[in-house]
Amino acid sequence: MVNHNNDNLNYIFHALADSTRREMVHMMAQKERTVSELAEPFDMSLAGISKHIKVLERANLVERSVNGRTHICHLNTESLSQATEWLRFYEKFWSNRFDLLESELMKAKKKEH
Repeated sequence: MVNHNNDNLNYIFHALADSTRREMVHMMAQKERTVSELAEPFDMSLAGISKHIKVLERANLVERSVNGRTHICHLNTESLSQATEWLRFYEKFWSNRFDLLESELMKAKKKEH
């Protein structure tokens, strides 16, 4: 089994469970964004957006730097890689299961003929 820090994966998947945060991650995947730029497409206060950013930061999905009064957020792809690696383990598991199922179905089909 893939061995990872379960708490970190819990934070990552919790953060990605929300559609607003997933959209923010998508925006930052294109380029780094200020908090105001992240807030722009949402009908939400800056305080609300800040709470979403804090959840993403706790999951290590986002890193924030400060330039004067401007907070700039960028994606931490290393944490996304952890989640992807965890998912790949199960992708392989299900691929193997489907291959076995296909093999059994082919055997059953041959027996019918």
